[in-house]
Amino acid sequence: MFAIPQVLSLLLGFIRDPEAPQWKGYFYATLMFLLSCLQSLFNHQYMYTCFTVGMRVKTAVMGLVYRKSLVINSAARRTCTVGEIVNLVSADTQKLMDFVVYFNAVWLAPIEIGLCLFFLWQHLGPSALAGIATVILIFPLNGFIAKKRSKLQVKMKFMDGRVRLMNEILNGIKILKFYAWEKAFLEQVLGYREKELKALKKSQVLYSISIASFNSSSFLIAFAMFGVYVMLDERNVLDAQKVFVSMALINILKTPLSQLPFAISTTMQALVSLRRLGKYLCSEELKVDSVSKALSSSGKTVIHNGTFSWSKEGPPCLKRISVRVPRGSLVAVVGHVGSGKSSLLSAMLGETEKRSGQVTIKGSVAYVPQQAWIQNATVQDNILFGREKLKTWYQRVLEACALLPDLDILPAGDATEIGEKGLNLSGGQKQRVSLARAVYRKADLYLLDDPLSAVDAHVGQHIFDKVIGPKGVLKDRTRILVTHGMSFLPQADLILVLIDGEITESGSYQELLSHHGAFADFIHTFASTEKKESAIQRGTGTSTKITCHNFCNNPQTACTKQVFLFFLFFVGDTTNTNLQNMEPVSENDQDQVPEDLGKLTEADKAHTGRVKLDMYKKYFKTIGLAIIIPIVFLYAFQQGASLAYSYWLSMWADDPVVNGTQTDRDLKLAVFGALGFVQGIAIFGTTVAISICGIIASRQLHMDLLVNVLRSPMAFFESTPSGNLLNRFVKEIDAIDCMVPEGLKMMLSYVFKLVEVCIIVLIATPIAAAIILPLAFLYAFVQSFYVATSCQLRRLEAVSRSPIYTHFNETVQGASVIRAFGEQSRFIMQANERVDFNQTSYFPRFVATRWLAVNLEFVGNGVVLAAAVLSVIGKSTVSPGIVGLAVSHSLQVTGILSWIVRSWTDVENNIVSVERVNEYADTPKEASWNTEGSALPLAWPQSGTIEFQDYGLQYRKGLELALKGITLQIQKREKIGIVGRTGAGKSSLALGIFRILEAAKGRIFIDGVNIAEIGLHDLRSRITIIPQDPVLFSGSLRMNLDPFDTYTDEEIWSSLELAHLKDFVSNLPDKLNHECSEGGENLSLGQRQLVCLARALLRKTKILVLDEATAAVDLETDTLIQSTIRTQFEDCTVLTIAHRLNTIMDYTRVIVMDRGYISEMDSPANLITQRGQFYRMCREAGLV
Repeated sequence: MFAIPQVLSLLLGFIRDPEAPQWKGYFYATLMFLLSCLQSLFNHQYMYTCFTVGMRVKTAVMGLVYRKSLVINSAARRTCTVGEIVNLVSADTQKLMDFVVYFNAVWLAPIEIGLCLFFLWQHLGPSALAGIATVILIFPLNGFIAKKRSKLQVKMKFMDGRVRLMNEILNGIKILKFYAWEKAFLEQVLGYREKELKALKKSQVLYSISIASFNSSSFLIAFAMFGVYVMLDERNVLDAQKVFVSMALINILKTPLSQLPFAISTTMQALVSLRRLGKYLCSEELKVDSVSKALSSSGKTVIHNGTFSWSKEGPPCLKRISVRVPRGSLVAVVGHVGSGKSSLLSAMLGETEKRSGQVTIKGSVAYVPQQAWIQNATVQDNILFGREKLKTWYQRVLEACALLPDLDILPAGDATEIGEKGLNLSGGQKQRVSLARAVYRKADLYLLDDPLSAVDAHVGQHIFDKVIGPKGVLKDRTRILVTHGMSFLPQADLILVLIDGEITESGSYQELLSHHGAFADFIHTFASTEKKESAIQRGTGTSTKITCHNFCNNPQTACTKQVFLFFLFFVGDTTNTNLQNMEPVSENDQDQVPEDLGKLTEADKAHTGRVKLDMYKKYFKTIGLAIIIPIVFLYAFQQGASLAYSYWLSMWADDPVVNGTQTDRDLKLAVFGALGFVQGIAIFGTTVAISICGIIASRQLHMDLLVNVLRSPMAFFESTPSGNLLNRFVKEIDAIDCMVPEGLKMMLSYVFKLVEVCIIVLIATPIAAAIILPLAFLYAFVQSFYVATSCQLRRLEAVSRSPIYTHFNETVQGASVIRAFGEQSRFIMQANERVDFNQTSYFPRFVATRWLAVNLEFVGNGVVLAAAVLSVIGKSTVSPGIVGLAVSHSLQVTGILSWIVRSWTDVENNIVSVERVNEYADTPKEASWNTEGSALPLAWPQSGTIEFQDYGLQYRKGLELALKGITLQIQKREKIGIVGRTGAGKSSLALGIFRILEAAKGRIFIDGVNIAEIGLHDLRSRITIIPQDPVLFSGSLRMNLDPFDTYTDEEIWSSLELAHLKDFVSNLPDKLNHECSEGGENLSLGQRQLVCLARALLRKTKILVLDEATAAVDLETDTLIQSTIRTQFEDCTVLTIAHRLNTIMDYTRVIVMDRGYISEMDSPANLITQRGQFYRMCREAGLV
């Protein structure tokens, strides 16, 4: 590296000396070329080795973190979220890799800087110190700016706020559409976005200062050195040798100067990451010896005087436990919520901290957790769980676990892929798949943690008889069953009663009843809930017994309650989620099975080929020509200044020496300084201008994306995973904010720089054109070849990265199941395979970069050779100054070329983000929100009559109609109940009235206005729905009731009073400004349902639709709600989609839906006397 300026010095000496033989010139030129080539080869070989080592470090650490996640104990697991662990794998391992690649710069850079200054000293003497002083000054300036910028990371805060809000909008999109609230939320998101962009703008301006100071650094150093050198002594003359060798050295100096701060910050980040990884890898692990395994499968499972806790310091969760389980017996474990039933099973698995006692387990174990853990794989893979498939046994397992009817509904039977966390299965189905996985194992000991809670009563009975009970498939195995179903207890061999972590009673059913202890009371309280239950019985026709008891006593977390509620809705009426969509799947639809597979849909979307030109057009169009043209001029101006000051130097160097000095040096110095200064200001101007353009573009693109997404119909959100949409709002928008303008800045500045070099070489030796043109074509060819490959590799790498994280997520959540089944090694293998697969597309990417760089540098070295050889040939005609100028500039070509390609690739890779953000511009949109000049009276609808004329509706094109030819007239103030079995089309009626789905045929009139002819917001804001699942958004309670601020506080309080929430809200410290957390999780489900009721009371429209609004509420609250609705909405038309039939017995009419038709319609009393479908439903519900 340092030899090259020395050779340059010799070459310039040769040009100055007319006597020198010609061969010397050619020798120096060739030597320079060879040295440059050697430098390229060594440098890239070094980079390649570093990258390979870095990659190995990264994969090793990923494997470590993964293996650790399988052995970490529950106390440690609570301290780090799944997100944090995934972060360790994604971000921190990458930081370590960067560290390996750039670490050597930390000690190399100072040495290089030292050498440069030493050589400069040789050439210019003490005035080199002026250069050092400049270097020392530039550093603190940049450090100060970096500090200011890190303070501006506020952008992240606003970004987090915006992303959180987007997440909620996507989760609650249905509610936004029902209430016509899109505009209010649009404003909120844009508010966050503006703040975010403001912070970004400040940060970019500061950054521009630091770029300008850095890019002008070579000028500043030269200016200081030459200025001091000339001023020190009259005799100090600047000749070509001094000027251009110094310039070449200064250009070398720039590399270590720029690498040093980067290397230091990389090292700092790596240290932070190491600390985080260390903390995680050193966290406590499960003790292997807490359970002793006996190999022989005969004999008993024993816990002897055991005391267990969840963490070392925590209170014990089980005390003085002694259990002997004879082989092949069925043990039932009962007790209230939180009495330690699940902990008992965990203790047997060795998941808890053993304080004292001993646990012995015979043979292999299978475990069914309380919350089913389902992998993102096919149903069959979930059940086989790594074992090979035995056809007959597999069929028996499916039959016993009552999975056959479910497999008929799923689009591809047991080959249907299940989404993340079992996205497309109901709670009951997940639980049964989880049970089937255990049964298929043929283990010796079965630990079943309440597997029957999520399934309905008759299915539960079937599973007990066929699987768990004395006649089931597992009759010879040892079974320990945690249960709330009292009906199963008489058949158990042994019952353990747990109270507060102690076994208070144990024995058979009859023995315990005769003791008259806690167990006997337990049975009696249960019997009384049985009676109450017949009132709740829901007439869905799948005579479901869902016990109140089951609901309240779900152990441990509220999560299970959510699974359970999900299940209530599922058995009841799923508002156009799974079942209705899935029933009519025609043969040719079969291959589109993975509809809602979180990550998978994203993976399919890797575009191929180069990025379309349209994307660039779109991006630049967003900015506008008015700004782009001045930027190009600024760039040309900046490069012009740079060219002028270089040319000025060469003229100065050629200035004849008179009496040992040169004339007018002050003037020369002043012009030199002025030109350099102008260039610095121009650099600052261009960088700021481009940053501002980037902000204009990203503001517009984000706005378009947001509006496009909010204007999409419901069907779009059902088929697009929210992860994909969020990804657009986070990653892609972030890339458009920062990366695209960065890449453009780099690219433009280097392209113009290249033009400048070419002009200089051509001025010196016009013949060079003959060589530069072919080299340019070669370069263009190499580059286009590379950019296409790199783009594609980058997309492949991104696509193969997602499965790593998905797999990680799953493993962390299902660690206890994986351990219980002893499948750790298989999962570790899978994780390694996924990481390797990702590396196979990562490795070619950086090898391609090295290939490109080596090729380009050879092209660049060709330019050096050309400039040198041609100047040797034209020795007599060219001056040393011009030769120095040409050769020292051509030495920069290699660097410039590789930077152009890198920045060009960056731009291509990041413009992909524009492509992805743009994807949703062409998806189908809803009708317009408001129609211009519509003559709707303000008070419409006044009376609230609804008329359906031959109305039909379908969920997606190609599916059969969900409603077929409905004709129906509803008078004002009528109260209509709508009943029917799952999938009969009850909710479809509501979706039709709100135009969530557009009519496939026929019309709906409200007060004589055809609703298809008015704007969606005009329609949706004038009628009200209380939806099935109550959704709240994070923000104040007031915002949740009235996002547009249209009502007074008095009105809001009175609506809360009517919704029976006034006492609750007035006891809150912030009252109406009480912050609801994400999804309203700091309110109970029932309270959320009441908030939705309060919304309806506020709007007080003439038409009210209740979609199974009281499913989540206990009986008492249900009666309150019903009475409120009866009194407050007396003069409104009310449509209730009912599951609890007792709520609609006093309605004016009941409509019975069946497969999309109206099968019966009359007053409830008349329907019962007709003894039709409605009568049968009432009989099942115990109402007649």
